[in-house]
Order: sequence, then C-alpha cells, then structure tokens
Amino acid sequence: MPDAATRPDGEPCWVDATFPDLEGAKRFYSEVLGWTFGESAPEYGDYTQAYAGERAVAAVAPPMPGQPPQPPAWCLYLSASDVAATANRARDLGGTLLMEPMRIGDFGSMSLVREPSGAVLGLWQSGVHTGFERVGEVGAYTWSELLTGEPERSDAFFPALFGYDTKLMRSPDMDYRVWELGPDRPVMGRMRTGGPDFPDDRSPRVLVYFAVADCDAAVETARRLGGTLEWEPMDSPFGRIASLVDPQGAAFAVIDPSTTAGEMPQLDPAA
Repeated sequence: MPDAATRPDGEPCWVDATFPDLEGAKRFYSEVLGWTFGESAPEYGDYTQAYAGERAVAAVAPPMPGQPPQPPAWCLYLSASDVAATANRARDLGGTLLMEPMRIGDFGSMSLVREPSGAVLGLWQSGVHTGFERVGEVGAYTWSELLTGEPERSDAFFPALFGYDTKLMRSPDMDYRVWELGPDRPVMGRMRTGGPDFPDDRSPRVLVYFAVADCDAAVETARRLGGTLEWEPMDSPFGRIASLVDPQGAAFAVIDPSTTAGEMPQLDPAA
C-alpha cells in the first residue's frame, strides 16, 4: 500500500468497530490478533486505537450515547481526498448517506455510506490521522470483500464512484470480482452470496481480513474466548483463511498468508 500521503481515492485506509463491552473487545482481539491498545480519547467518545507492534492498525469504541443500538460490525473506510464531494457523488449514484461529512478535530473528516446493495462503508479524508500504519503483516488489515446477494447494484456503483477497474475471477464455484486501482493494484473483492454454493444470511456486508501467523491457532483462541466460526479454516492460493464472529457479534476473517495451496486464479477484464 502506498504512503498515506499518496494514497489514492478508493483505497482502503482504516477499519474500526463499536462494541457495547469495550474492555471485552480489547481482551478478545488482544489474544486473537495480538493487538495492544492506546489510551482512550474521552473527547472523541473513548475512541481507542489498536496496534500491531507499535503501528496503528484499527480502532474500537463504545456506542455513541443517545444513538439507537446497532449490532457490532467492522467498518472499512476508503480514502477520499474530498470527502464531501465523494459523499455527494455516492448519493447521486444510488448510495445512502448514513452520516453526512463531518470533521473530527484535526484528525480528518469522515462520512458513512450505505452502497446500493446494502453494505455500509466509511469515507475518510486524512488530516493528521492518515490511516493504516501497517498492512499485510501479522495483526494488520490485509484484504476485504463485499458480500452481497445483489452484486449488480454494487458492480455499477463502485467503479463509477472511484474509477475502479474490474476483473472477473475464473471460478466455476463462485461469482467473484476484484476491483483494482490500475494494473495489478487490487483494493477489494466482491462475492455473490445467497446461492447454494455460498449461503450467507448476514449479507450484505464488508468482510475484513486480518493477517495472523497461524490460522488454526487464531480460530482455536477465538472459540475459546467465546467467538464462533462462520467458515472452517481452508487453504487457498492467497493463504489459509477462516471467518469468525466475535462474542459481541462482529464478523471478521483471519488469513495466514504464509500458508498457501493451489494455483493463483486467473483474472479476466470485465465486459
């Protein structure tokens, strides 16, 4: 991933989640992903950054007072050099603004968008907070996938919003697309759900992948701490992966990128 100063619009740049039991979330993710946590910021709703080593990789927070309760979920933020213009364009393309663009001190500006098939994402315009300080290493964000039963709506929205190139993965078992910011620069996947090959009653959503040193060990730790398993650990050309739900209901995936199996799938330009 490029330096934050040159991060283009549409590139994943941050993830966070709200949890009713903030201390419980810290305990769970510190054991499963090896995170440590910084000081909470009371002036920003006890927003608390998570670190892999000494690098910021995510954040957790309690729900905002007075807001309707929402199920905990990881939110992926995409970079926007002008968050207000990007949010307006998202609305024009059929998205719904759940949070109008707002400035967060000198950290930056954000908005929350529900894309046309129903998944929620964030937009982030950097200030002093430029996003991920580590990507693709143990404990850090590695990949994300939009899981949706109405992929046609998303397939039109994201390339129009961010200028993504679209590649189709050759696979007889799934309908999967990869969105890229230029050649060989993938930013996100899109998987069709709901059919016999991939039933999923939690979609539409964005599934965030974090890297781990041992997929099976991470799954065992998560289950010991009250997490549940969505997808059994499986080998892939990208690494050994599994999907989990933490004890408070937030889904996420883990991947051991050092343990790979099989040939990389072919990607063809979308028609």
